[in-house]
Amino acid sequence: MTTETPQKLVPDMRGVRYGEVLAVYLRDNGLEAEVFGTQLINDCPQEQWDTLVAETVAQEMGAVMVKLNGPRYWTLDGFGTKLQPMEPIMREFNGIMMRRIAVVELGPEPKVGPYNEMKVNRQVIFFFDAGQTVHELVNPQGEAYVMQALCVVVDPTMSAESLDTLGERLSMPEGWSYRSRVLTEDLVIDTTTTTATVLQDEFENSYTLPY
Repeated sequence: MTTETPQKLVPDMRGVRYGEVLAVYLRDNGLEAEVFGTQLINDCPQEQWDTLVAETVAQEMGAVMVKLNGPRYWTLDGFGTKLQPMEPIMREFNGIMMRRIAVVELGPEPKVGPYNEMKVNRQVIFFFDAGQTVHELVNPQGEAYVMQALCVVVDPTMSAESLDTLGERLSMPEGWSYRSRVLTEDLVIDTTTTTATVLQDEFENSYTLPY
């Protein structure tokens, strides 16, 4: 029995800019966020992004609340297969076209803030190339969450160059650590058949478990 190696379908994504709108709804199982993103559509133009007001967007979408998530920059290298967790929907936000790309399960009593896990139904394959630097948060159990995207909302000066020393600025919970390392082989994170586990630091940089 052979296992088919995932194929990278979209290369050269490291450093590519995008933005997301997270619309939170009250569903049968608690709160759930539908994620609309500019990924592979546009680079989230700043002049249009600046016109978005979360409260106004929430009212237009009939959502409990809206989180404007970005702008952000990918710290991964490519994408593989992308399945659709829901019926694909395109929506325009003040001239920025986005596509519904994922669903985040928040539950009846969501834990908000940094270092709290969230479950994301995104059904996609991420590629981190050998020879590239990855940045990881490591929990007390030794599980490493790999940074998938950096954010420039909390700190507009956040950049790929600043990530090597980011650990000096983080107020991590007891037992957590931050590290940067160069990959000696490709890292492939396949969540096409599983729910992804993600979290953020206090600068809203996003990390994912590799399994």
